[in-house]
Amino acid sequence: MSVITTPFGFSSTAAQVAQGIELTGRRALVTGASSGLGAETARVLAGTGAAVTLAVRDTAAGERVAQGIADTTGNQDLHVARLDLADLASVTAFTAAWTGPLHLLVNNAGVMACPEQYTPQGWERQFATNHLGHFALATGLHDALAADGAARIVSVSSSGHQLSPVVWDDIHFAFRPYDPWLAYGQSKTANILFAVEATRRWTQDGLTANAAMPGAVYTNLQRHTEGGRGSGSVPSELIKTVGQGAATSVLLATSPLLEGIGGRYFTDCNETEVLDRRGAPLQGVAPYALDPDNARRLWTLSEQLLAEAG
Repeated sequence: MSVITTPFGFSSTAAQVAQGIELTGRRALVTGASSGLGAETARVLAGTGAAVTLAVRDTAAGERVAQGIADTTGNQDLHVARLDLADLASVTAFTAAWTGPLHLLVNNAGVMACPEQYTPQGWERQFATNHLGHFALATGLHDALAADGAARIVSVSSSGHQLSPVVWDDIHFAFRPYDPWLAYGQSKTANILFAVEATRRWTQDGLTANAAMPGAVYTNLQRHTEGGRGSGSVPSELIKTVGQGAATSVLLATSPLLEGIGGRYFTDCNETEVLDRRGAPLQGVAPYALDPDNARRLWTLSEQLLAEAG
């Protein structure tokens, strides 16, 4: 299996990646699009002519972003819908209300290193929001995605996945002391495993999913992490702008180079190497995050958790 390389890299912006791509008549959904990387991803997708739905917890903030996108791109085909990924009822209501096909799903929303919190189901909040909420969203929208025959899913992960595999015996920190970074790492590993198994299960429907590592970008995501620096110092030369951070997601969502490609992990707009152990900052992917057996196990467990919560 050849490694996917592109003409783009660390410094490329989402706008540069999408230049010349025409998506008029296509429908895109971006979670967490009221600020940061999600807002920029939505803006650039709208610039390609796509009809974009901004799925957000704060619809007033989402409306402001949508108006700004309309003003800057001239695309008026923008929609704002409420979605709280930590609330299963919210996800169910969102998927039930969706009508028509969906061509691009960007699972961008997330929380990072937050204080210890649990959903009413007893799920650890980061795993619930970053993985289970997006899992419920994608599976609930499967038929809309399959209607296209060539739909794509982007699962926004992080190099933070190297902090922890999925700890099968204690995912929700029922026994081990809660650590916000281990919880974050576990959830980001789950984001990659979702892309692996979604591609395996849904390729027959024309669906592919890939995982994106945005890079080090200071946004509202870092509000629990001492100004974005709680996970350790990142050299200033490795910090990206929001436009650069959204580039890999936009590439996976739009580039002809990714047609029919799924189940892979990309950094700086290119597929990254599999590591034996942690290496250079922000680079590489852990083998446990791409392991097909882990991916199948997580999918089955996720289905069970949602069924029990049902």
